[in-house]
Amino acid sequence: MEIQRVGVIGAGQMGNGIAHVFALAGYDVRLNDVSQEALENAVLVIGRNLDRQVRRQAITEDEKAAALARIVTTVKSEDLGDSDLIVESATEREEVKRAIFDNLIPHLSPEAILTTNTSSISITRLGAATDRPGKFMGLHFMNPVPLMQLVELIRGIATEEQTFETMKGVVARLGKTSANAEDFPAFIVNRILLPMINEAVYTLYEGVGTVDSIDTAMKLGANHPMGPLELADFIGLDTCLAIMNVLHDGLADTKYRPCPLMVKYVEAGWLGRKAGRGFYDYRGETPMPTR
Repeated sequence: MEIQRVGVIGAGQMGNGIAHVFALAGYDVRLNDVSQEALENAVLVIGRNLDRQVRRQAITEDEKAAALARIVTTVKSEDLGDSDLIVESATEREEVKRAIFDNLIPHLSPEAILTTNTSSISITRLGAATDRPGKFMGLHFMNPVPLMQLVELIRGIATEEQTFETMKGVVARLGKTSANAEDFPAFIVNRILLPMINEAVYTLYEGVGTVDSIDTAMKLGANHPMGPLELADFIGLDTCLAIMNVLHDGLADTKYRPCPLMVKYVEAGWLGRKAGRGFYDYRGETPMPTR
């Protein structure tokens, strides 16, 4: 199946990045969100990120203008009806994702492929709740989408080989590299990454090190470009907690128990960069550790 028109659902940090890379690769994109304000902000963010690529001479001004022209925003799910491919990138809550697909499916052609950018939820279970489990799979981008080269391709039990091959070709056209992952909790990247972050939070919780010393140790001792607590703030502590809960519930192993300190930060609304506070306080000129 040839993919030409792509509907992206969710105009947040991941959704606007996904719309950006699809439009730059020549796809016609309809970006959908329940919030008009979120859509307007997404277009501004995409424009700024394209400007950065122009300054780095990664793209030309003409390519930037063409990409922006390919993006149309809408708050109406029915406007995505002629899409060949849907990429759902809403909040990491299964009931929200199911409701989005339930609302959208009546407007789509039977041939349209459905994908989700979930970082941890069962692809098999999500696909089984739709009218086309054979044309459903996981398409998990990394954050920030325009910069990160990896896309995890996750097949559910019912995903057809043609669907998989089509999406493998789409990822290649985006200029990214695909990694095939089996449909088990958190797939590959987050199955490895989030327990490391959770362990860093335990290290803080137990007083082994401070925020600064833990991040410095991992950056200089393990050559990580970003410390685990800084990375948790970048991802969003609510997202980190949601993934740890999926791992804990799905694998029934106590090694995946979310650190109580992470739970407390989420309860406080200290979700990281997007909230202005997490393991660092971002409200001043320089981020400062909060513990």
